[in-house]
Amino acid sequence: MKKLALAVGLAAALGVAACGQTTGERTLSGGAIGAAGGAAIGAMAGSPGIGAAAGAGAGLLGGYLYDQHKKGNIN
Repeated sequence: MKKLALAVGLAAALGVAACGQTTGERTLSGGAIGAAGGAAIGAMAGSPGIGAAAGAGAGLLGGYLYDQHKKGNIN
């Protein structure tokens, strides 16, 4: 279930990380979206705190990587 929470959090973060234009905005929006998704999935599994933490971490990383890809730093 933890892997599912990470996967969903990362997918959600990548899907809407484009909301910002700067690295910080994309990274933070990815983290926030990942935390929300992780908390929702974690609540279903009985541990919303752990789900939110895992989702936030995945979302932060996803938002940052998406930003770098958009800037052409990652192909």
